Amino acid sequence: MSRQLVQAKGVTQPPLAGRNGVAPSRVWLPEGPWLYVGEFLLQRFPHLDRAQMLRRIGDGEIVDGQGQAVHYYTPYRPQQWLWYYRRAENEVAVPFAMPILYADDYLVAVDKPHFLPSIPSGQYLEHTAVARVRKHFNNYDITPLHRLDRETAGVMLFCVQPRYRGVYQALFQSQDIQKEYEAVARVPAEVQFPLQVQRRLEGVPGQFLMQCVEGAPNSDTYIELLRQWSVGAEKSQLGHFRLQPLTGRKHQLRVHMQSLGAPIINDPWYADGSLSGAGTEPSKEAHQRAEFEHPLQLLARSIAFIDPLNREYREFRSERTLQWASL
Repeated sequence: MSRQLVQAKGVTQPPLAGRNGVAPSRVWLPEGPWLYVGEFLLQRFPHLDRAQMLRRIGDGEIVDGQGQAVHYYTPYRPQQWLWYYRRAENEVAVPFAMPILYADDYLVAVDKPHFLPSIPSGQYLEHTAVARVRKHFNNYDITPLHRLDRETAGVMLFCVQPRYRGVYQALFQSQDIQKEYEAVARVPAEVQFPLQVQRRLEGVPGQFLMQCVEGAPNSDTYIELLRQWSVGAEKSQLGHFRLQPLTGRKHQLRVHMQSLGAPIINDPWYADGSLSGAGTEPSKEAHQRAEFEHPLQLLARSIAFIDPLNREYREFRSERTLQWASL
């Protein structure tokens, strides 16, 4: 297939092929005062010094829409894309398998492990769920239909053909997807289960966290206690919970459990039951040494829906078991 830039139904075909499961990235050249491409790139990517940028350009990996390599003194011509391969320095390998649960010409379902990001972000690029799926099927058109937090394991869905992505994503937007999670957390003595948790969730300014605030609820989760048991000399009560979210807010299940006084075991953000002391990711070194030994006890157990293409019922279930649920 030609790598020339083509326009088909408004979709831009990149002039670079994907590699190692990662699709090429692109940057738009706007109107501006720059004389040379290199000047713009140094300003657009301030984290790269001149030497790094010159090395990138020297590798010939930054190209225009026709696949021609640019150099520092390439004349700046606005209103076009440049394409390149993003690099993640010292990317942390995630050494856990991601089984394929199901695959056809339209959908792929996987059993994502803990610690594997859904999509490239920050220091993660090749060690992401979408990169693994694309590499496995050698298909860079595959896109995720939703995301799971890096710390959360379980069922994740991908769309094989771009033209059907909107149809399937509409199921999530209209809440026509039935999702079931499992979690292990301490059982709060004063709370009676099952119960419906409805809260208003908003971001904590300047932090990665979410919090419950006053106002009309914008999140809804049904929580059921499946079983409980005693641990430790103090006989603290741990519980194995089923959680069924009716909405899909960021960190919804984690914050809802925290709001009940039952933060999920090994939650690096909300495990202390408060916002104090949270919001700072562990260092990469600490991550490599210890984090893999303490997975968040949250699992996306299943996803079910009526397929909008053939009206058949589909259900995909994780084959994983939460570490603490087997105690």
